[in-house]
Amino acid sequence: MKLRSPMPELNGATTWLNGEVSRNELVGEKPTLIHFWSVSCHLCKEAMPEVNNFRDNYKDELNVVAVHMPRSAEDTNLDKIKEVAEQFDIHQPIFVDNEMKLTDAFENQYVPAYYVFDKSGVLRHFQAGGSGMKMLEKRVNRVLDEMRNEQQ
Repeated sequence: MKLRSPMPELNGATTWLNGEVSRNELVGEKPTLIHFWSVSCHLCKEAMPEVNNFRDNYKDELNVVAVHMPRSAEDTNLDKIKEVAEQFDIHQPIFVDNEMKLTDAFENQYVPAYYVFDKSGVLRHFQAGGSGMKMLEKRVNRVLDEMRNEQQ
């Protein structure tokens, strides 16, 4: 997915955990962070406490949606996904993408992967891998600062 691309519709979930959201609900009011993870991804699990801190620290200013992207047939086990989500305190909406529909719409190949959309639903930042939460925070703050400046 290229920078400045519009956020794809959130269609094709095998199921949603922790509530379902649509693109229309996310776009318009505040920026959105969509992060891809997988139960078999060690880096995802290592990064999850930071993602959760992020979610909690910015809860009034940022939508956060998790996308579970399976990396093998074993990763499609819904009970395992629920177990890991609970274990790692993932209580934001989780799009379970066992058919890879959203993964394909995003052209995503990585876990963990982070997509930051501004409030109008335009992709402003993408990064993949376990490190770089400081960079992610910097990019999110840039988008939030732009939004705050517009409101003044």
